[in-house]
Amino acid sequence: MTERLTPESEAEAAGIIARHFESGVPLALCGGNTRAGFGNPPQAAISLSSSALSGIVAYEPSEMVMTARAGTPLAEIEAALHKNGQFLAFEPMDHRGIMNTEGTPTIGGVFAANVSGPRRFALAGAARDHLLGARFVNGKGECIKAGGRVMKNVTGLDLARLMAGSHGTLGFLTEVTFKVLPAPKAAATIVVSDLTDDDAIALMAAAMALPLEVSGAAHLPYSVRSAFLSGALPGDSATCLRLEGLPESVAVRAEKLKDYASALGPVFERDGSDTKTLWREIRDVAPYAEKSLRPLWRVSVAPSEAAKLVAALRLEAAVDALYDWQGGLIWMRMDGAPEAERVRALVKAHGGGHATLVRADPQARAAIPAFEPQAPAIAALSARIKQKLDPKGIFSPGKINTEEMAA
Repeated sequence: MTERLTPESEAEAAGIIARHFESGVPLALCGGNTRAGFGNPPQAAISLSSSALSGIVAYEPSEMVMTARAGTPLAEIEAALHKNGQFLAFEPMDHRGIMNTEGTPTIGGVFAANVSGPRRFALAGAARDHLLGARFVNGKGECIKAGGRVMKNVTGLDLARLMAGSHGTLGFLTEVTFKVLPAPKAAATIVVSDLTDDDAIALMAAAMALPLEVSGAAHLPYSVRSAFLSGALPGDSATCLRLEGLPESVAVRAEKLKDYASALGPVFERDGSDTKTLWREIRDVAPYAEKSLRPLWRVSVAPSEAAKLVAALRLEAAVDALYDWQGGLIWMRMDGAPEAERVRALVKAHGGGHATLVRADPQARAAIPAFEPQAPAIAALSARIKQKLDPKGIFSPGKINTEEMAA
């Protein structure tokens, strides 16, 4: 980028966008820019950042709802919630490690990218499921308010949630309203060592089916296990099952889960301090936080197919992998080329899903669509929505092509 604009009010942002609507000069929309490089390279020389639109607008802990300007640092949001024993249940990851970026994660960026962590599959859902309302500026420079401070059934497009996962291609977020939840009082992680990928995924599926409210299920194979807890996880591999809630409840459920898993391999328990660190490292994909641009894929498939997909890919390419979401989310780092055609063909062959190229060198990023291709009918609907909200296509052109789907 050669120029970065940082409006200090929604009105200023609307004025900038209106002028660009008239001139047709594109804008690359961003927040704290911690996901620079995510998606296809936007074809714009000027960026428009929400980073100066900062501050918590409204927060009443008893209502468990917060409204904040889009550029508010995520750390400020989490600190305010922590003081009141609350948290963002969808556990947004920090992309700076795997994207090799700096900057400050913002709450608007979290929702624009629909950033969700290990609890998404287990209990909490995605970031968009917690978004109640939003203010944004469309591609004409018009200010739009969507949703509100309460969850209600509506007919028609939910414009606020439509912004989640749009990566700055539909509107410039200026304010978001979202629900928060009470933070768990205690947490523990049951670790089962030495399982194969197939056996680990079978255990995670069984554990999730038990009435124990497992809030996280991840498998860390031997190749990545030492990157967690400074190498303190025992065994060749580590299958991690998280329990959260009241201390007495966590203790009882932990004993039941250990009893169940003990027949499958060595079982260990990690306390709340280790649990917090471990799941932050899982959330942020610690083994693949590196300076290199080795290709990194984020693949979402049916959990039962995850190990099979990785095994099939290893017959043809050098790939390292770890599993989150009970196996439904695979992070795969390639030692050579991205192998995009093969990766996506295998995803299709194993029941379908989404393969997003998160990181690659500039040449590969320019040549390979970052997001999973959409079905024609969905692509047509996406194009119509884009045309309505951004009729001249000035927002982050090329970042998500109309035939692609954002994860």
